[in-house]
Amino acid sequence: MEAGPAGGLPARVEATVSEPIEEFFERLSAGGPGTLPPRTSGSLRIDLGSGATTERWFLTIGKGAVSVSHRNAKADAVIRTSKDLFEGMVTGSVNAMTAALRGVVSLEGDPSLLVLFQRALPGPPSTATGQGRP
Repeated sequence: MEAGPAGGLPARVEATVSEPIEEFFERLSAGGPGTLPPRTSGSLRIDLGSGATTERWFLTIGKGAVSVSHRNAKADAVIRTSKDLFEGMVTGSVNAMTAALRGVVSLEGDPSLLVLFQRALPGPPSTATGQGRP
């Protein structure tokens, strides 16, 4: 095991940002495919647990734009889940509504923001055989 700065403990892997999660939020803030409808407004905080750490994403939505930060502030709606599960949601391998119904995603606040955010998540990845596509 490699030592961290000044011979201290190694850097914790959980503290790093997942590449698929980072890319999802970059696309969302850039207004790319899968973005939120232009008339959406409000704030959404996403709390992602990983071991003893919590990674926070704060979205401010309004006037067709989404700004993304890591603020820990009160929001109109809050989503809480594990970092691994959320990565599955942003890659399309986990259905957000199914995860919420199973109780592995906690939802609080404005239900319309939660539903609209779920629409910004990708669908399931296509298979190599092309099944699941019309």
